[in-house]
Amino acid sequence: MSQRPSRVPRIARLIAIGLVVLIFGTWLGGHATWLPSPLRSSVANDSQARLVHQVLGDIQTDYYRKVNRSQLVNSGLSAMIASLDDPFSHNFSPSVYKSLFGVPHLNGIGVDVNLARRGLLVVDVFNGYPAARAGLLPGDVITKVGSTSLAGRSTSFAQRLIQGPPGTSVVLTVLAGGRRRVLRITRAHIVVPVAADRLITYHGAKLGYVELTTFDQQGAGDEVRADVEQMLHQGARGIVLDLRGNGGGLISEAIKVASIFIPSGTIASIAGRNTPRQVFTATGHAISTSIPVVVLVDGQTASASEIVTAALQDDHRALVVGTHTFGKGVFQDSFGLPGGGVLEIVAGYYYTPNGRNLGGGGVKQGAGVSPNVYAADKPRSSVDHQLNIALKTLAAEVK
Repeated sequence: MSQRPSRVPRIARLIAIGLVVLIFGTWLGGHATWLPSPLRSSVANDSQARLVHQVLGDIQTDYYRKVNRSQLVNSGLSAMIASLDDPFSHNFSPSVYKSLFGVPHLNGIGVDVNLARRGLLVVDVFNGYPAARAGLLPGDVITKVGSTSLAGRSTSFAQRLIQGPPGTSVVLTVLAGGRRRVLRITRAHIVVPVAADRLITYHGAKLGYVELTTFDQQGAGDEVRADVEQMLHQGARGIVLDLRGNGGGLISEAIKVASIFIPSGTIASIAGRNTPRQVFTATGHAISTSIPVVVLVDGQTASASEIVTAALQDDHRALVVGTHTFGKGVFQDSFGLPGGGVLEIVAGYYYTPNGRNLGGGGVKQGAGVSPNVYAADKPRSSVDHQLNIALKTLAAEVK
């Protein structure tokens, strides 16, 4: 006859074992170096997580002023990222991320302007918006807003007068071809396009000008392609791609833009500590390589903008005009956080088709892309000196 063991001693033994494990585990929390590496990491991570939760709980419960736990967490994350001493890694709260990377918009009439001696020189008019419907054209000069003269005023002062709530009107005095006219334009909600184009006749040659302000928007590459094809359809014999002030964005959009001009081959490659080497090649359907291209850059041309610039330069597909670019040879990965925030950290390096890393092998500013034709910016001038040099360079390449 078999004998069934008593349940009471067994329960007592289990309780005793549990107490030993608990005591030993608590001790290990402060002496994890005694454990093998995999177990040590697990215990340390658990201990660190408990520490963070305890501090958050103590502050939320016992601090003399009421605090917001979510704000504490965001502040802690921001401090953690700041400790990396890396200018390209960030923790964005939901509201900040939306304001920085949402679709850019403003309330106004839909023009892009530069400072001129008599007021504001209209350099671009956004299709479908009030300024275009009122008949404003590139080259027009806005001399007054209402009764206020814009001569000698700053661009920001003039823009503040022109912008306003949608549905309200603004009265502009405009000079066009020596003729003065007064326009009453109703303001609207403006979604600023990431790309803009215009046809420029330079010493008898029709040249296409395409400006891209950011690579952050999905579809930026498609916009540039559409603008380039439109310029060519209108008779442009060469293209100026303006990437000045463009701080970059999505690598995928950079590959699309470079592929407009490069028919095949490597555009860029990336590699990181946790990112296997990946080579990006041209996607096809490039415009004819007989069409000359100039890329216009400055010290704020960075990241994805530099990928495009360097690819076209390495491939001998374009001449680069302007100043040295920023020199950002690293790329970031983004991770969605609970609540809608976004963590963006540097994940590795990118390389040009010739194997160059434009950031000097780290997260600090590097050498960047050296222009083929140097053209300094003259911010106080009403004439776009760099663009004029780019047009001159492009016109010399037109056959």
